[in-house]
Amino acid sequence: MDIERHPSHRHTVAILSRGDAAARRDATAQKSRFVHVFEALAAVGIEAQPAIYDESFAEDVREQLLAIDGVLVWVNPIQDRRDRAGLDALLRDVAAQGVWVSAHPDVILKMGTKEVLYRTRSMGWGCDTALYQSAEAMRAELPTRLAAGPRVIKRNRGNGGQGVWKVESLPTSSMIKVLDATKDAPEELTLDDFLRRCAEYFENGSVIDQPFQPRLSEGVVRCYMAGDRCAGFGYHKVKALVDSPAARSEAGPRLYTSNAEPPFQRLRRLMEDEWTPQLTSLLDIARLDLPAIWDADFMLGPVLPDGTDSYVLGEINVSSVHPYPDEAPAEIARRVADRLRRSFDTC
Repeated sequence: MDIERHPSHRHTVAILSRGDAAARRDATAQKSRFVHVFEALAAVGIEAQPAIYDESFAEDVREQLLAIDGVLVWVNPIQDRRDRAGLDALLRDVAAQGVWVSAHPDVILKMGTKEVLYRTRSMGWGCDTALYQSAEAMRAELPTRLAAGPRVIKRNRGNGGQGVWKVESLPTSSMIKVLDATKDAPEELTLDDFLRRCAEYFENGSVIDQPFQPRLSEGVVRCYMAGDRCAGFGYHKVKALVDSPAARSEAGPRLYTSNAEPPFQRLRRLMEDEWTPQLTSLLDIARLDLPAIWDADFMLGPVLPDGTDSYVLGEINVSSVHPYPDEAPAEIARRVADRLRRSFDTC
């Protein structure tokens, strides 16, 4: 780190999100949807500033980031039909010049894509997960897996349920039934028709195949993590991929709780003490390189012999985790302060 950049040793970070030129011009911490993160950073002695990004003024953003110590990034992998290719190149460049980036694009590629479900399938949160790197492989292997029960197909990168399907064979037909996670009603298609819909997923990535979890209608638990520490939980019953009208009618908004919520303490211990250390070891991610905020979505798996629930990982979100529990900004700030202090101490 260039300590001449900040002779007072007061660390500065930017909070980066997408927006147009007007949003960049008018951005303030007080008007930001991340206002509580700004406040939490200030409480630990870190000066934070908004950084609104768009490809049309990327060089201005680059100059802004090169003048500070770190940047926290909240940009979806796909948003308004734009991807992060230009932004990720910019972030890699400023990181190479000494700016701490969270989450770094290389970390996102390791843990923030659906492929993480395949790479961690042997962990306690894993299940019978397959990886298809071509439509031909999917055509050859999917029918055999469907014979054992419904499957969930997921494109490697996406958000908001884009590219996620429940697929099941029909007992009296050669057709398959598919349900798009963003739609309410299933369709019946030939396997070839479905593969044509998935063709674009293979252009720049792979496809993940997991068994459908029968307890999905009971709800999804989201564990929020700041680095390697739990920052809270979210729980909600979902509509996506749920067939039953009665179960769909029970779907509702995500309810947020602190990391001390009693029903989730077993999951917290698993995440902090077992699964996150295993994840970083398996994916070769240094603990200090874990994102300042990320989350893991869990479905309920089979009940264990001792009567407790098992958990099956559905996805990890890294690129743009928002909203989050009220307690999360303080955990994020502690994570950022620790990371910047360690960077400064090694200068």
